[in-house]
Amino acid sequence: MVLGERIKRIRTFRGLTQRELGLKLGYEERNADVRIAQYESGYRVPKNNTLMEMAKILNVNYIHFIGVTPGKCNASDDKSVRYYDNDDWPAHAPVGMWLEYGLVNDFMREWCLRKEQLKSGEISEDEYFEWKINWPATSSSVDEKGNYKKNNSYKWRNV
Repeated sequence: MVLGERIKRIRTFRGLTQRELGLKLGYEERNADVRIAQYESGYRVPKNNTLMEMAKILNVNYIHFIGVTPGKCNASDDKSVRYYDNDDWPAHAPVGMWLEYGLVNDFMREWCLRKEQLKSGEISEDEYFEWKINWPATSSSVDEKGNYKKNNSYKWRNV
C-alpha cells in the first residue's frame, strides 16, 4: 500500500472528510480537500512536517506514514500472517524467512495473537486496525507460547 492509500485508509477510518483533514492541517477552505485528494492519489507527496502533523491529527504512529514498519504496511487490510516459532523441518509452503531480531519477533507474535482474537470475535475489525496503526504503542508482552499480558500504553480496545 502506497502512502496515499495509507492516508486515505486511516482518514476514512477516523471518519474525516478530505476537507476536514485539510482544514485541520491549516490549508485554506477553498483548496483543503483538493490538497488531501492530491496526497491520496499520489499526485503530490506531503513533506515530512506535514506527515508528522497529519499523524497527530489522525492519532496514528508517524512511522506508518514513512514506511518503517516491521512486515507489511500496517494500514493494509491484509490479515494473513503465519509465524512458526520452532525448528521443525521440512517447512511447508509458504516458506518464509528466519528472523532473530527481538522487535520483529515481538511484532509477529503479537500479530498472530491479534489475528486469532479477530477470528474468534474477541476483538472487532476496528480494534484490530487501531492496534495495527498504533503499534508499538499498542503492544503487549506476548511470550513465545502466545501468552498475553496487558501492558500497553495506548488504549485501543473498546472494553
